[in-house]
Amino acid sequence: MTKRICLPLLLLMVIFSDLKAQDPQFTQFYANPLYLNPAFAGTARCPRVCMNYRNQWPNLSGTYVTYSASYDMHINALAGGLGVLATTDDQARGTLKTTNLSLIYSYLAPITREFSMKFGIQATYLQKALDRNKLNFGDMIDPRRGFVWNTQEAIPANNKQNVDFSAGLLGYSKHYFFGFAANHINQPDEGLLGQSKLPTKFTGHAGAIIPLEKGNESYLSPNILFQAQQKFMQLNIGLYYVKGAFVAGLWYRNADAVIALVGFQNSFFKFGYSYDVTISKLAGNTAGSHEISLQMQFECKPKRKKYRTISCPSF
Repeated sequence: MTKRICLPLLLLMVIFSDLKAQDPQFTQFYANPLYLNPAFAGTARCPRVCMNYRNQWPNLSGTYVTYSASYDMHINALAGGLGVLATTDDQARGTLKTTNLSLIYSYLAPITREFSMKFGIQATYLQKALDRNKLNFGDMIDPRRGFVWNTQEAIPANNKQNVDFSAGLLGYSKHYFFGFAANHINQPDEGLLGQSKLPTKFTGHAGAIIPLEKGNESYLSPNILFQAQQKFMQLNIGLYYVKGAFVAGLWYRNADAVIALVGFQNSFFKFGYSYDVTISKLAGNTAGSHEISLQMQFECKPKRKKYRTISCPSF
């Protein structure tokens, strides 16, 4: 009974207050490249499919579960890449669900023989849906019979749709890369009870490839990622180690979590698993966070002209 009451009440505190929402996050940033930065569309040249699953704080009975799937490829006739991205964020076992469907285009600009830039734009249809049948209010409770009365509280709408726009840029060479993205540029209204604008999210990321042997069969890749959305700021610092098909990573997220990652990859298939160890005041109550990623990299048919792909971590 306690969990039945607490989860809906937690959601109602957000719905009825003037708090602003933040985007769901993925720990394996580069395993979900279009979600990180729309400029990544087409960077693998050939068709690429990415699928991601994140269960955040599973000790809270599936309160935050996020799914993502994307497809992208480079198209010579468009001088850039096209991509589609779908995400679903499920809170409190379907009580509040947000679904986004995006179309992305990125333009490729070769600056020198060694350095290229990409510029991406993204248009998104978003829908936030509330299952009002799962909401419980204090005035619905009879001391003996439980939830039997109709509430007199104001009931929010069951769904809200809007359009959302984002943009990003990416610069890369064989040994380093950097990028910047701005999501929710138009700050769409996603409120179910009154106006609630989604704040713009700014993302900056950079990294390098440090070969440990010839042919890049073994290398280190230090990385940094910074995100800001309204008053929320997050700094991620990490290091990947790659040896042939094996990938290992370790990240630190500012006073929140230490993240361990392991992955396996070949020319067609990439699989990654990561676990966030909570080190904040919530430690011991959340059971951390689990994340799984799967990528499939297809061949180009017919073969395309020479194209510089980005060398960056896969997870």
